[in-house]
Amino acid sequence: MELDFAKQDGLITAVIQDHVSGRVLMVGFMNEESWRKTLETGCAVFYSRSRKKLWLKGETSGHRLVVKEIATDCDRDALLLKVEALGPGVCHNGYESCFYRRYEKDAWVVTDTQTYDPAAVYGG
Repeated sequence: MELDFAKQDGLITAVIQDHVSGRVLMVGFMNEESWRKTLETGCAVFYSRSRKKLWLKGETSGHRLVVKEIATDCDRDALLLKVEALGPGVCHNGYESCFYRRYEKDAWVVTDTQTYDPAAVYGG
């Protein structure tokens, strides 16, 4: 069974979930090459739509995602990767998860505490 990269201009959505807690950490995109690299390395590799190139999660921060389990949906155009996150957070804003805001009473509220200082990791 092959994945269907044709529906979304050569990309499939990849939902990244902590393999122990079940928390959704992030959503990324993969093309066929990043999918193959993920399988080869055992770490999540994505396709950056903004930079138009492959992106090994953690190549700058060291916060890699070690793949523990992979599932696909019924249409074979999305993936669920259960991972072990190496490092204090996945989000480039310094949080464990990219989903650190919740919509409450007509406003977005930060509901998590930063787990690391992004300036110390990425500079700036």
